[in-house]
Amino acid sequence: MDVIGRFAPTPSGRMHLGNVLVALLAWLDVRSSGGELVLRIEDLDTQRTSREFAQQLMDDLRWLGLDWDRGGLRPEYMQSRRTAYYEEAFRCLEEKGLIYPCYCSRSERMAASAPHRDDGAVVYSGRCFHLTVAEREALERQGRRPAWRVRCPDLSVIVEDGSCGTYMENLARDCGDFIVRRSDGVFAYQLAVVVDDALMGVNHVVRGRDLLCSAPRQAWLHEVLGYAPPKFFHAPLLLAEDGRRLAKRDRDLDRVTVRLDIFAGIVNPDFRAAGIAHVLIRNGFSGAPGDFDGENTIIVTNATGKVFLADFKLVHVVFPLDFFVVYPFWVFSKLQSL
Repeated sequence: MDVIGRFAPTPSGRMHLGNVLVALLAWLDVRSSGGELVLRIEDLDTQRTSREFAQQLMDDLRWLGLDWDRGGLRPEYMQSRRTAYYEEAFRCLEEKGLIYPCYCSRSERMAASAPHRDDGAVVYSGRCFHLTVAEREALERQGRRPAWRVRCPDLSVIVEDGSCGTYMENLARDCGDFIVRRSDGVFAYQLAVVVDDALMGVNHVVRGRDLLCSAPRQAWLHEVLGYAPPKFFHAPLLLAEDGRRLAKRDRDLDRVTVRLDIFAGIVNPDFRAAGIAHVLIRNGFSGAPGDFDGENTIIVTNATGKVFLADFKLVHVVFPLDFFVVYPFWVFSKLQSL
């Protein structure tokens, strides 16, 4: 089976280096196997995304030498233009009796009586599932607009992640009934991403490890809707010096600064993908520094031995990446001195 991967950014701001790392890994995974890369624009929330940011991130990817085979600003690859597909999946779940309206406010969802995951996320208690018709009508007379949740079974779902190995969650206990449509009518990420990956033929999903907990529910949702789940690869996160996750809102090392400072003089314009890998990977991992093996091949090691091999002549990519990526202090110092 041919590998079909995707990079699916949200155009709510300029890309930070964490976004670029995911794009690079997805690109390597596809190009090393002769596969196809889809660029999908995840602009479901039109209030906080823009076409201008989408165009900007496409320009940045091209500048880095990270190309794609289909997608971009074509309407069929923009989530804001794919509502009909999500409606169809929503009706399918409705016909199966798997969704119900939820009238809970944020404070009610965060109530102490609700169980919590180990990472602090709230597992919804299922409160609104048990409302009677009369109780629902009373809430709607008060002006409450419901979100819609999918009812999760007491089922343990195992995902064999290409980076993290075996990962399992019990959907009822560890995930809880999750939202598939918001109270304002916008379809939620968990439903949209499953529908899009399936209909676009995506069978390799490379993304950040912060989304690993979404894999079991998405694999299950694929099967409920009659789709085959993709293979998941959840790569380590790039962290700031203080341990924070990089964020667009904090303007963490956005691509403009990277363009002006890091890449100038490091790499020939014909090898920009190799250049960004040099910065993100060779200098980015905690532990022993990596070594170059030839002109375009990077081998990264830590105490456990070789964990990543990326041949930019597109020979192969080896997963897993089994530890956090820490952006080096010298780069922060370099940027702050501008």
